[in-house]
Amino acid sequence: MGTELSEEIKTLEEFVEGRLKPNLVRAIAERDKLGCRSSDLRKNIENLEKNTVTSMKTLVNIGAEIYTEAEAPDTRHIFVEVGHGFYVEFTWAEALKYISEREKLLSRQIEEYTGKIGAIKVQIKVALEAIRKLLNIPDAEL
Repeated sequence: MGTELSEEIKTLEEFVEGRLKPNLVRAIAERDKLGCRSSDLRKNIENLEKNTVTSMKTLVNIGAEIYTEAEAPDTRHIFVEVGHGFYVEFTWAEALKYISEREKLLSRQIEEYTGKIGAIKVQIKVALEAIRKLLNIPDAEL
């Protein structure tokens, strides 16, 4: 095998290992992180409504997995994190509407990441196929 051919194979391998595979891992992690944001909040609000809970005592995480008791004297208004550490006060109905819209957005973002993941997998496959051809390896062996 010539030096030029070896360099071309090495370049393709470095591209797959150093760029495409890390990009794939990041895209999958980002997509999975979005998917984990399923709405427990929706279920909690629906339970509050169903059981007409207007006040409650609960445990609140104050950081580093340390919890303290807290009392919510009026649960009809809740604060919902809307991103970047900002919270908005909502009624139950407003919060449910917001959650519904947010879930639609998250669904679109998940679809975008799924498309990116597919494109990266295709690039990896094309690069590996190019390496196979450069090495003259028949299809069945790879």
